[in-house]
Amino acid sequence: MKTKDKTILEVEAFKGKEILLVEDVELNREIAETILTEAGFHVNSVEDGKQAVNYMESEKGNMIDLILMDVLMPVMDGYEATQKIRQLEDKTKADIPIIAMTANAFEEDRQAALAAGMDDYVAKPVEISELFRTIMKNLK
Repeated sequence: MKTKDKTILEVEAFKGKEILLVEDVELNREIAETILTEAGFHVNSVEDGKQAVNYMESEKGNMIDLILMDVLMPVMDGYEATQKIRQLEDKTKADIPIIAMTANAFEEDRQAALAAGMDDYVAKPVEISELFRTIMKNLK
């Protein structure tokens, strides 16, 4: 993955934005953290859906601008985590943009992510330019 694909516009739009990255595979998490940090994001990472829900329920959840959510994870998958986040009492947190990231790239997988309450979908392996376009489209 090359980070030279990003434009100045993208870096400026992302500067200072907070992302919650939910990814159980350490290497994938490290790569995503590096790419996102280089683009100007502050990255907060957790390893499973339960941790993501706990993070969003905490005071730190108030700072998050967008969630990148892996779908297949131990403890709690991304579908269930998204549903629990959507049910939070704090509507600002409940309505946060959530983008699914999964190796399952079939149309039914995309539909399942959207049905679970996710706002968008990116297939793995992630194309950096596609990830940035999807993030730009969903940032509030």
